[in-house]
Amino acid sequence: MTAAPHHHRIDYVELTVTDLAAAKAFYHAAFGWEFTDYGPGYAGIRAGDGTEAGGLLEASRPRPVGGPFVILYSEDLEASMQAILDAGGAITEQPYGFPGGRRLHFADPSGNELGVWTADGR
Repeated sequence: MTAAPHHHRIDYVELTVTDLAAAKAFYHAAFGWEFTDYGPGYAGIRAGDGTEAGGLLEASRPRPVGGPFVILYSEDLEASMQAILDAGGAITEQPYGFPGGRRLHFADPSGNELGVWTADGR
């Protein structure tokens, strides 16, 4: 089930991963994400409401560094950081403050760098 698309709105985020099973295990363990398998090299990322928010594309090599930076929201940044570490990710930038709250950066097992932020400014 996907939500109705809206004109000029970001509709989907796709991450290129080098090991689909490992990526699915990481994102499920770290963030509770669920997936819809569409074949041996692709899995859709299901949001909490059941809509598809993005996908994981398996490729023989990771995408080059650069491009858009995906940022997730967390109600508890420290708990999210620990879940990332427990799931096998790496923190690439420790939590830091900014005018809207705090955030950190992490790398998944395929080397994709994402961010997590919270409105809590502590």
